[in-house]
Amino acid sequence: MPLTIGDDAPDFTATTTAGEIRFHDWIGDSWAVLFSHPRAFTPICTTELGYMASIKPEFDRRGVKIIAISTDPVDGSARWSQDIEKIQGTAVNYPIIADTDHAISKAYGMLPPDVSGDPTARTAAQNATLRNVFVINPGKKIALVLIYPMTTGRNFDEILRVIDSLQLTAAHQVGTPAQWQPGEDVVLAGSVSDEQARDRYPEGWRQPLPYMRIVPAP
Repeated sequence: MPLTIGDDAPDFTATTTAGEIRFHDWIGDSWAVLFSHPRAFTPICTTELGYMASIKPEFDRRGVKIIAISTDPVDGSARWSQDIEKIQGTAVNYPIIADTDHAISKAYGMLPPDVSGDPTARTAAQNATLRNVFVINPGKKIALVLIYPMTTGRNFDEILRVIDSLQLTAAHQVGTPAQWQPGEDVVLAGSVSDEQARDRYPEGWRQPLPYMRIVPAP
């Protein structure tokens, strides 16, 4: 079954371009982004992995670890990384998982249970559903799931914006409205009583609707 928000992120042990990892141990107390790719040497994914490498410092600043996943063996991903650096100008600076038995892809609901055999015998089109982004919180829960078609490159600046929102919510019990950008006003969560709100925001809040309390970003 596909994973959704609030589900436990399945743990696994995997070989990666940075060595073997146990996923939950690798995450530790951090946030994490796991993003999947149908096959190595695919053009749109090549642009994505390169861009992600170029903005990794932004994820580091937010305490977020990055990891990619492909069904290709490690040597395939390593050779692909050379192409990525050549075309995108930034070397891949995070691990790429080699999900050669499709077990992780199945655990995360990206491939059906009956997929088997040599992963290099499958085409990218057969793995078209391996186009997910999972944001995982420090409690190892799924906080965001996005699925893209193979023909549309992912917007990782938007992933950063969502992480800013998720982390603000986790720390301050607020939500962020449509088109929100860091520093803009936020909405108090319904779980915060007016009494609690007065303690946190002694200057008050704007309330354009009975169920909407708007305050400056903490």
